[in-house]
Formats: sequence, structure tokens, C-alpha cells
Amino acid sequence: MKKQDLIPAWYVVHTRPKCEHIAAGLMVGLPGVEVYCPRIRFQKSTRRGKVWFVEALFPSYFFAHFTPAESLRAVKYSQSVIKVVDFGGNLTSVPDRVIAELKAEMEDVDVKEVHVGVKVGDTVELTEGPMRGLKGIVNAMLTGADRVRVLLEFLGRENAVEVPMSKILTEHKPRAVMAAR
Repeated sequence: MKKQDLIPAWYVVHTRPKCEHIAAGLMVGLPGVEVYCPRIRFQKSTRRGKVWFVEALFPSYFFAHFTPAESLRAVKYSQSVIKVVDFGGNLTSVPDRVIAELKAEMEDVDVKEVHVGVKVGDTVELTEGPMRGLKGIVNAMLTGADRVRVLLEFLGRENAVEVPMSKILTEHKPRAVMAAR
């Protein structure tokens, strides 16, 4: 038995897709195991309107703090777990300071709300009306009712149209917004 197997540390757990929170929730009941599964909540314009989504910050992964000699088997064979991440057969721990920094970035909440905004110069797609599906560039942010002016190219020329922000799809990704902070 290696010395590292006797010391509790944070490890990365790989799960089935979209099952991170389920696996982490089931692992909470294991003795000597602490889990951390950061998730983000964001609103996104879809073709059916604005919809709230909750997703793992790291899709298919979460963190577990345990002593390998005591809990590795229980963690490895938990429901929805594919494996505990290793390199060349050796478990690789995540430093405590990395988890502390991540928790600070998440403001010590398990689900952080992220606002994906639109700004001048962004490429967007219209989701309603006769120009549905056309892509354009945001030209100006307008006051009142969260409206934007979008430059669209149709009929051989550029035209400016004003639309509510709720009627456009943006190409911004919530994880990129988190990373940009």
C-alpha cells in the first residue's frame, strides 16, 4: 500500500453524461467521503422562448474528498460513476487550494447563477417573426423593454431591425462567461 493511499485528498470522479449531481448526491451518504459538484444556472433564449438550464460546471465530472485505502472501492463502484480519474494507474489528487479557489469563484454555493448577456458586436439569431432564423450583428443596445438593434443582411443589403432581447439567440456560452471573469 502506498503512502498516498492513507492520506485523504480531493480526487476527480468521472460520471455518465448529465449524471454528475446524481452520483454526487448518492455519494454524500458514504462514510468518510465529501463531495463537491459545482453547477451553473443560466437562462437561454430558445426557439420556444427563454428557458432556465442547470448544468455541471465540469460536464461529467465532480470532486470527491476521501482516503483511497478506506473509500476508493465505494466511490469507484457508486451508481453513475465511470471511474476515479488516474494517470497511468496512479490516482492523482487535486490540491486543496484549487478546490478552495473554485469554491470562492462559485461564491460558496453549489449552483451559481450566470447571466449570459448580449453586447454590441455579438452575432445573434432571430427566433420569431418573418425573419426567424436570420443571423445578424448587434448594432446598438436600446433603452426600454430590453431591445436591441440588429444589422441583418437580406434582399442583397444590410437592414437594421429593432427586436426584443427575448427574441434572439446569442452564441455566448455560460461556461465562457464564467471563465472570462
